[in-house]
Amino acid sequence: MQTDPEAAGMNPRQLARIRAHLETRYLEPGKVAGFLPLVWRRGHPAWCQPLGMMDRERERPMREDTIFRIYSMTKPVTSVALMTLYEEGHFQLNDPVRRFIPELADLRVFRSGNYPDFLTRPAERPVTIRHLLTHTAGLTYDFMQHSNVDRAYRRLGVRPEPAGDAREMIRRLAGLPLEFTPGTRWNYSFATDVAGHLVERISGQSLETFLRRRIFGPLAMDDTGFTVPPESVGRFAANYERGPDKRLRLIDDPQDSPYIRDKTFFSGGGGLVSTAGDYLRFCRMLLGGGSLEGVRILGRRTLDLMTRNHLPGGADIPAIGLDTVVERNMDGYGFGLGFSVNLGPERTGTIGSAGEYAWSGAASTLFWVDPAEDLVCILMTQLMPSGTFNFRDQLKALVYPAIE
Repeated sequence: MQTDPEAAGMNPRQLARIRAHLETRYLEPGKVAGFLPLVWRRGHPAWCQPLGMMDRERERPMREDTIFRIYSMTKPVTSVALMTLYEEGHFQLNDPVRRFIPELADLRVFRSGNYPDFLTRPAERPVTIRHLLTHTAGLTYDFMQHSNVDRAYRRLGVRPEPAGDAREMIRRLAGLPLEFTPGTRWNYSFATDVAGHLVERISGQSLETFLRRRIFGPLAMDDTGFTVPPESVGRFAANYERGPDKRLRLIDDPQDSPYIRDKTFFSGGGGLVSTAGDYLRFCRMLLGGGSLEGVRILGRRTLDLMTRNHLPGGADIPAIGLDTVVERNMDGYGFGLGFSVNLGPERTGTIGSAGEYAWSGAASTLFWVDPAEDLVCILMTQLMPSGTFNFRDQLKALVYPAIE
Protein backbone atom coordinates (compact mmCIF):
# COMPACT_ATOMS: atom_id res chain seq x y z
CA MET A 1 0.00 0.00 0.00
CA GLN A 2 1.53 3.29 -1.10
CA THR A 3 1.27 5.70 1.83
CA ASP A 4 1.24 9.50 1.66
CA PRO A 5 1.26 11.08 5.13
CA GLU A 6 1.39 14.63 3.80
CA ALA A 7 -1.70 14.13 1.62
CA ALA A 8 -3.43 12.73 4.71
CA GLY A 9 -2.46 15.84 6.66
CA MET A 10 -0.20 13.91 9.02
CA ASN A 11 3.39 14.25 10.19
CA PRO A 12 5.51 11.33 8.93
CA ARG A 13 8.08 11.69 11.73
CA GLN A 14 5.42 11.27 14.39
CA LEU A 15 3.87 8.32 12.53
CA ALA A 16 7.30 6.67 12.38
CA ARG A 17 7.11 6.42 16.17
CA ILE A 18 4.52 3.69 15.70
CA ARG A 19 7.17 1.36 14.35
CA ALA A 20 9.75 2.36 16.97
CA HIS A 21 7.27 1.82 19.79
CA LEU A 22 5.98 -1.56 18.62
CA GLU A 23 9.44 -2.87 17.79
CA THR A 24 11.26 -1.82 20.95
CA ARG A 25 8.45 -2.52 23.40
CA TYR A 26 6.95 -5.70 21.97
CA LEU A 27 8.77 -7.31 19.04
CA GLU A 28 12.37 -7.19 20.22
CA PRO A 29 11.54 -8.57 23.72
CA GLY A 30 9.49 -11.34 22.07
CA LYS A 31 6.19 -10.29 23.67
CA VAL A 32 4.37 -10.27 20.30
CA ALA A 33 5.21 -12.05 17.04
CA GLY A 34 4.09 -9.37 14.60
CA PHE A 35 1.91 -6.36 13.88
CA LEU A 36 0.23 -4.64 10.96
CA PRO A 37 -0.75 -1.08 11.91
CA LEU A 38 -2.74 0.96 9.38
CA VAL A 39 -3.73 4.65 9.48
CA TRP A 40 -6.06 6.25 6.92
CA ARG A 41 -7.07 9.90 6.84
CA ARG A 42 -8.77 12.27 4.42
CA GLY A 43 -8.99 9.65 1.70
CA HIS A 44 -5.32 8.63 1.85
CA PRO A 45 -3.33 5.85 3.52
CA ALA A 46 -0.99 7.62 5.92
CA TRP A 47 0.80 4.65 7.50
CA CYS A 48 0.90 0.92 6.83
CA GLN A 49 3.95 -1.13 7.70
CA PRO A 50 4.14 -4.88 8.35
CA LEU A 51 6.29 -5.58 11.41
CA GLY A 52 7.71 -8.84 12.73
CA MET A 53 6.39 -12.28 11.84
CA MET A 54 2.94 -13.57 10.95
CA ASP A 55 4.10 -17.17 11.56
CA ARG A 56 7.11 -17.35 13.84
CA GLU A 57 7.47 -21.14 13.63
CA ARG A 58 7.81 -21.05 9.82
CA GLU A 59 9.72 -17.73 9.84
CA ARG A 60 7.11 -16.07 7.64
CA PRO A 61 7.28 -12.28 7.84
CA MET A 62 4.19 -10.17 8.33
CA ARG A 63 2.60 -9.07 5.03
CA GLU A 64 0.11 -6.39 4.08
CA ASP A 65 -2.26 -9.13 2.88
CA THR A 66 -1.90 -11.37 5.95
CA ILE A 67 -5.18 -12.97 7.04
CA PHE A 68 -6.08 -12.60 10.72
CA ARG A 69 -8.69 -14.00 13.09
CA ILE A 70 -10.61 -10.84 13.94
CA TYR A 71 -12.91 -12.44 16.54
CA SER A 72 -15.14 -9.70 18.03
CA MET A 73 -14.38 -7.25 15.25
CA THR A 74 -17.00 -9.47 13.60
CA LYS A 75 -19.63 -7.81 15.83
CA PRO A 76 -19.79 -4.45 14.00
CA VAL A 77 -20.12 -6.32 10.69
CA THR A 78 -23.03 -8.42 12.01
CA SER A 79 -24.64 -5.32 13.51
CA VAL A 80 -24.47 -3.52 10.16
CA ALA A 81 -25.96 -6.59 8.47
CA LEU A 82 -28.89 -6.66 10.88
CA MET A 83 -29.50 -2.94 10.42
CA THR A 84 -29.74 -3.36 6.65
CA LEU A 85 -32.80 -5.47 7.42
CA TYR A 86 -34.07 -2.69 9.70
CA GLU A 87 -33.88 -0.40 6.67
CA GLU A 88 -36.11 -2.83 4.78
CA GLY A 89 -38.80 -2.49 7.46
CA HIS A 90 -38.51 -5.97 8.95
CA PHE A 91 -38.37 -4.83 12.58
CA GLN A 92 -38.09 -1.94 15.02
CA LEU A 93 -35.32 -1.77 17.58
CA ASN A 94 -37.73 -2.12 20.49
CA ASP A 95 -39.37 -5.23 19.05
CA PRO A 96 -39.04 -8.29 21.31
CA VAL A 97 -36.57 -10.85 20.00
CA ARG A 98 -39.18 -13.55 20.68
CA ARG A 99 -41.13 -12.23 17.69
CA PHE A 100 -38.52 -13.86 15.47
CA ILE A 101 -36.98 -16.40 17.85
CA PRO A 102 -39.89 -17.80 19.89
CA GLU A 103 -37.52 -20.12 21.76
CA LEU A 104 -36.47 -17.05 23.76
CA ALA A 105 -39.99 -16.11 24.81
CA ASP A 106 -39.91 -17.16 28.46
CA LEU A 107 -36.52 -16.03 29.76
CA ARG A 108 -36.24 -15.41 33.49
CA VAL A 109 -33.64 -13.58 35.60
CA PHE A 110 -31.12 -15.21 37.94
CA ARG A 111 -31.59 -14.78 41.71
CA SER A 112 -29.42 -17.47 43.28
CA GLY A 113 -28.34 -21.08 43.06
CA ASN A 114 -26.35 -23.30 40.74
CA TYR A 115 -27.37 -25.15 37.59
CA PRO A 116 -29.72 -26.99 37.42
CA ASP A 117 -31.20 -25.65 40.68
CA PHE A 118 -31.48 -21.96 39.90
CA LEU A 119 -33.87 -19.66 41.72
CA THR A 120 -35.17 -17.11 39.22
CA ARG A 121 -37.68 -14.30 38.88
CA PRO A 122 -39.67 -13.05 35.91
CA ALA A 123 -37.96 -10.49 33.70
CA GLU A 124 -39.59 -7.07 33.97
CA ARG A 125 -39.41 -6.69 30.20
CA PRO A 126 -38.59 -8.92 27.23
CA VAL A 127 -35.25 -8.93 25.43
CA THR A 128 -35.44 -6.55 22.48
CA ILE A 129 -33.31 -6.22 19.37
CA ARG A 130 -31.83 -3.01 20.79
CA HIS A 131 -30.77 -4.98 23.88
CA LEU A 132 -28.92 -7.48 21.70
CA LEU A 133 -27.06 -4.80 19.76
CA THR A 134 -26.07 -2.90 22.93
CA HIS A 135 -25.12 -5.92 25.11
CA THR A 136 -27.83 -5.03 27.61
CA ALA A 137 -29.88 -8.21 27.01
CA GLY A 138 -28.77 -9.97 30.21
CA LEU A 139 -26.80 -12.65 28.37
CA THR A 140 -23.17 -13.46 29.11
CA TYR A 141 -20.15 -15.37 27.79
CA ASP A 142 -18.99 -18.80 28.91
CA PHE A 143 -15.43 -17.56 29.54
CA MET A 144 -16.32 -14.74 31.93
CA GLN A 145 -15.63 -16.65 35.18
CA HIS A 146 -17.95 -14.19 36.91
CA SER A 147 -21.17 -15.87 37.98
CA ASN A 148 -23.12 -19.09 38.40
CA VAL A 149 -24.84 -18.28 35.11
CA ASP A 150 -21.66 -18.25 33.03
CA ARG A 151 -20.61 -21.41 34.85
CA ALA A 152 -23.78 -23.01 33.49
CA TYR A 153 -22.88 -21.77 30.01
CA ARG A 154 -19.61 -23.68 30.28
CA ARG A 155 -21.30 -26.79 31.64
CA LEU A 156 -23.89 -26.89 28.86
CA GLY A 157 -21.48 -25.92 26.08
CA VAL A 158 -23.17 -22.64 25.23
CA ARG A 159 -20.69 -21.51 22.61
CA PRO A 160 -20.39 -21.95 18.83
CA GLU A 161 -18.18 -25.04 18.66
CA PRO A 162 -20.05 -27.48 20.95
CA ALA A 163 -23.44 -26.18 19.86
CA GLY A 164 -22.87 -27.17 16.24
CA ASP A 165 -25.26 -24.62 14.78
CA ALA A 166 -27.07 -21.46 15.80
CA ARG A 167 -30.41 -23.13 16.49
CA GLU A 168 -28.84 -25.52 18.97
CA MET A 169 -27.06 -22.66 20.70
CA ILE A 170 -30.37 -20.78 20.99
CA ARG A 171 -31.98 -23.89 22.47
CA ARG A 172 -29.30 -24.06 25.16
CA LEU A 173 -29.55 -20.34 25.92
CA ALA A 174 -33.32 -20.62 26.30
CA GLY A 175 -32.90 -23.03 29.20
CA LEU A 176 -30.77 -20.67 31.29
CA PRO A 177 -31.58 -17.48 33.21
CA LEU A 178 -30.47 -13.98 32.31
CA GLU A 179 -27.88 -12.22 34.47
CA PHE A 180 -30.17 -9.20 34.93
CA THR A 181 -33.38 -7.63 33.66
CA PRO A 182 -32.83 -6.54 30.03
CA GLY A 183 -31.93 -2.90 29.61
CA THR A 184 -30.62 -2.34 33.14
CA ARG A 185 -26.95 -3.36 32.93
CA TRP A 186 -24.23 -3.87 30.31
CA ASN A 187 -22.51 -7.24 29.92
CA TYR A 188 -20.38 -8.49 27.06
CA SER A 189 -22.06 -11.59 25.73
CA PHE A 190 -23.28 -13.92 23.01
CA ALA A 191 -25.89 -11.26 22.18
CA THR A 192 -24.34 -10.58 18.77
CA ASP A 193 -24.41 -14.29 17.96
CA VAL A 194 -28.15 -14.13 18.62
CA ALA A 195 -28.28 -11.02 16.41
CA GLY A 196 -26.51 -12.99 13.67
CA HIS A 197 -29.13 -15.71 13.96
CA LEU A 198 -31.80 -13.01 13.69
CA VAL A 199 -30.30 -12.14 10.32
CA GLU A 200 -30.73 -15.78 9.34
CA ARG A 201 -34.33 -16.02 10.58
CA ILE A 202 -35.42 -12.78 8.93
CA SER A 203 -33.56 -13.20 5.62
CA GLY A 204 -33.94 -16.96 5.18
CA GLN A 205 -30.22 -17.16 4.38
CA SER A 206 -27.22 -18.36 6.36
CA LEU A 207 -25.24 -15.53 7.93
CA GLU A 208 -22.30 -16.50 5.73
CA THR A 209 -24.36 -16.13 2.57
CA PHE A 210 -26.00 -12.89 3.72
CA LEU A 211 -22.69 -11.21 4.60
CA ARG A 212 -21.09 -12.32 1.36
CA ARG A 213 -23.96 -11.06 -0.78
CA ARG A 214 -24.77 -7.86 1.09
CA ILE A 215 -21.45 -6.65 2.49
CA PHE A 216 -18.30 -8.53 1.44
CA GLY A 217 -19.13 -8.84 -2.25
CA PRO A 218 -20.31 -5.23 -2.76
CA LEU A 219 -17.33 -3.85 -0.81
CA ALA A 220 -14.79 -6.15 -2.55
CA MET A 221 -13.73 -7.64 0.80
CA ASP A 222 -12.42 -10.73 -0.96
CA ASP A 223 -10.38 -12.15 1.93
CA THR A 224 -13.09 -11.86 4.59
CA GLY A 225 -15.20 -14.83 5.62
CA PHE A 226 -15.71 -17.58 8.17
CA THR A 227 -13.03 -19.85 6.71
CA VAL A 228 -9.67 -19.51 4.96
CA PRO A 229 -9.68 -21.16 1.51
CA PRO A 230 -6.83 -23.58 0.67
CA GLU A 231 -5.16 -21.17 -1.76
CA SER A 232 -4.90 -18.52 1.00
CA VAL A 233 -3.60 -20.61 3.91
CA GLY A 234 -0.05 -19.42 3.18
CA ARG A 235 -1.17 -15.90 4.16
CA PHE A 236 -2.95 -16.99 7.35
CA ALA A 237 -1.25 -15.83 10.56
CA ALA A 238 -0.45 -18.02 13.53
CA ASN A 239 -2.22 -17.25 16.80
CA TYR A 240 -0.36 -16.98 20.11
CA GLU A 241 -0.84 -16.49 23.82
CA ARG A 242 1.57 -15.57 26.61
CA GLY A 243 2.40 -18.61 28.70
CA PRO A 244 2.95 -18.63 32.48
CA ASP A 245 6.61 -17.89 31.75
CA LYS A 246 5.51 -14.81 29.72
CA ARG A 247 6.83 -16.36 26.53
CA LEU A 248 4.78 -16.70 23.37
CA ARG A 249 3.05 -20.02 22.92
CA LEU A 250 1.40 -21.17 19.68
CA ILE A 251 -2.30 -21.90 20.23
CA ASP A 252 -3.61 -22.11 16.66
CA ASP A 253 -1.36 -23.29 13.84
CA PRO A 254 -2.58 -21.82 10.55
CA GLN A 255 -1.83 -25.10 8.78
CA ASP A 256 -4.09 -27.06 11.15
CA SER A 257 -6.64 -24.50 12.26
CA PRO A 258 -10.41 -24.83 12.63
CA TYR A 259 -10.58 -21.88 10.22
CA ILE A 260 -9.35 -23.98 7.31
CA ARG A 261 -12.24 -26.45 7.75
CA ASP A 262 -15.91 -26.10 6.84
CA LYS A 263 -18.22 -24.71 9.52
CA THR A 264 -21.85 -25.27 10.44
CA PHE A 265 -22.05 -22.38 12.93
CA PHE A 266 -21.46 -18.90 11.54
CA SER A 267 -20.67 -16.87 14.63
CA GLY A 268 -21.91 -13.32 14.26
CA GLY A 269 -20.10 -12.46 17.46
CA GLY A 270 -16.62 -13.64 16.61
CA GLY A 271 -16.27 -15.97 13.65
CA LEU A 272 -14.65 -13.94 10.87
CA VAL A 273 -11.17 -13.78 9.42
CA SER A 274 -10.07 -10.75 7.45
CA THR A 275 -7.13 -8.63 6.29
CA ALA A 276 -6.23 -5.09 7.26
CA GLY A 277 -7.05 -3.99 3.71
CA ASP A 278 -10.47 -5.63 3.74
CA TYR A 279 -11.39 -4.26 7.13
CA LEU A 280 -10.25 -0.84 5.99
CA ARG A 281 -12.83 -1.01 3.22
CA PHE A 282 -15.51 -1.79 5.81
CA CYS A 283 -14.32 1.14 7.95
CA ARG A 284 -14.16 3.49 4.96
CA MET A 285 -17.76 2.57 4.22
CA LEU A 286 -18.63 3.57 7.78
CA LEU A 287 -16.60 6.77 7.52
CA GLY A 288 -18.41 7.50 4.25
CA GLY A 289 -21.79 7.46 5.97
CA GLY A 290 -22.60 3.93 4.84
CA SER A 291 -21.25 4.22 1.30
CA LEU A 292 -17.94 3.42 -0.41
CA GLU A 293 -17.01 4.13 -4.03
CA GLY A 294 -20.62 4.47 -5.09
CA VAL A 295 -21.79 1.34 -3.25
CA ARG A 296 -24.25 2.04 -0.46
CA ILE A 297 -24.51 -0.55 2.30
CA LEU A 298 -26.39 1.48 4.90
CA GLY A 299 -28.14 4.84 5.12
CA ARG A 300 -26.32 7.78 6.67
CA ARG A 301 -29.01 8.37 9.30
CA THR A 302 -29.05 4.68 10.21
CA LEU A 303 -25.32 4.76 10.82
CA ASP A 304 -25.75 7.93 12.87
CA LEU A 305 -28.26 6.04 15.04
CA MET A 306 -25.86 3.12 15.45
CA THR A 307 -22.93 5.24 16.57
CA ARG A 308 -24.70 7.12 19.37
CA ASN A 309 -24.54 6.02 22.98
CA HIS A 310 -27.62 3.91 23.74
CA LEU A 311 -26.79 3.06 27.35
CA PRO A 312 -29.45 4.21 29.83
CA GLY A 313 -28.98 7.72 31.18
CA GLY A 314 -26.01 8.34 28.90
CA ALA A 315 -23.86 6.14 31.14
CA ASP A 316 -20.47 4.80 30.19
CA ILE A 317 -19.77 1.05 30.26
CA PRO A 318 -18.13 0.89 33.71
CA ALA A 319 -21.04 2.75 35.32
CA ILE A 320 -23.59 0.04 34.50
CA GLY A 321 -21.45 -2.88 33.37
CA LEU A 322 -20.82 -6.08 35.22
CA ASP A 323 -17.16 -6.57 36.09
CA THR A 324 -16.52 -8.53 32.90
CA VAL A 325 -15.21 -5.89 30.46
CA VAL A 326 -12.73 -7.43 28.02
CA GLU A 327 -10.98 -4.22 26.90
CA ARG A 328 -8.82 -2.17 29.25
CA ASN A 329 -9.89 1.32 30.27
CA MET A 330 -13.50 1.68 29.17
CA ASP A 331 -13.98 4.82 31.28
CA GLY A 332 -15.82 7.38 29.19
CA TYR A 333 -16.95 4.91 26.53
CA GLY A 334 -20.63 4.24 25.98
CA PHE A 335 -22.07 1.69 23.60
CA GLY A 336 -24.16 2.05 20.48
CA LEU A 337 -25.63 -0.55 18.15
CA GLY A 338 -22.52 -2.66 17.67
CA PHE A 339 -19.75 -0.20 18.58
CA SER A 340 -18.21 1.43 21.63
CA VAL A 341 -18.67 5.20 21.48
CA ASN A 342 -16.22 7.81 22.81
CA LEU A 343 -18.12 10.21 25.09
CA GLY A 344 -15.31 12.77 25.09
CA PRO A 345 -11.59 12.89 25.91
CA GLU A 346 -12.31 14.52 29.26
CA ARG A 347 -14.26 11.37 30.21
CA THR A 348 -11.95 8.77 28.67
CA GLY A 349 -8.74 10.41 29.86
CA THR A 350 -7.16 9.64 26.49
CA ILE A 351 -6.47 11.63 23.36
CA GLY A 352 -9.13 11.31 20.66
CA SER A 353 -12.50 12.71 19.65
CA ALA A 354 -16.00 12.59 21.05
CA GLY A 355 -18.08 10.45 18.72
CA GLU A 356 -15.33 8.11 17.54
CA TYR A 357 -16.57 4.53 17.49
CA ALA A 358 -14.65 1.32 17.74
CA TRP A 359 -14.22 -2.23 18.92
CA SER A 360 -11.56 -4.92 19.23
CA GLY A 361 -11.02 -8.67 18.91
CA ALA A 362 -9.93 -11.42 21.28
CA ALA A 363 -6.54 -11.76 19.56
CA SER A 364 -5.74 -8.06 20.27
CA THR A 365 -6.92 -6.72 16.91
CA LEU A 366 -8.59 -3.32 17.10
CA PHE A 367 -10.01 -0.47 15.05
CA TRP A 368 -11.58 2.91 15.48
CA VAL A 369 -13.32 5.36 13.17
CA ASP A 370 -13.12 9.07 13.99
CA PRO A 371 -15.53 11.11 11.83
CA ALA A 372 -14.35 14.40 13.35
CA GLU A 373 -10.84 13.81 12.01
CA ASP A 374 -11.86 11.80 8.91
CA LEU A 375 -9.66 9.06 10.34
CA VAL A 376 -9.53 5.25 10.47
CA CYS A 377 -6.99 3.30 12.51
CA ILE A 378 -6.59 -0.48 12.46
CA LEU A 379 -4.15 -2.69 14.32
CA MET A 380 -3.84 -6.32 13.33
CA THR A 381 -1.94 -8.86 15.41
CA GLN A 382 -2.59 -12.31 16.91
CA LEU A 383 -2.09 -12.35 20.68
CA MET A 384 -4.64 -13.71 23.11
CA PRO A 385 -6.30 -12.63 25.25
CA SER A 386 -7.32 -9.11 24.29
CA GLY A 387 -6.27 -6.67 26.98
CA THR A 388 -2.91 -8.32 27.64
CA PHE A 389 -1.44 -4.97 26.59
CA ASN A 390 -3.28 -1.68 26.16
CA PHE A 391 -2.58 -1.31 22.43
CA ARG A 392 -5.56 0.96 21.79
CA ASP A 393 -4.55 3.81 24.08
CA GLN A 394 -0.88 3.47 23.16
CA LEU A 395 -1.68 3.67 19.45
CA LYS A 396 -3.96 6.66 19.98
CA ALA A 397 -1.15 8.47 21.79
CA LEU A 398 1.06 7.89 18.76
CA VAL A 399 -1.45 8.63 15.99
CA TYR A 400 -3.30 11.79 17.10
CA PRO A 401 -0.20 13.96 17.62
CA ALA A 402 0.65 13.31 13.96
CA ILE A 403 -2.42 15.24 12.80
CA GLU A 404 -1.22 18.57 11.41
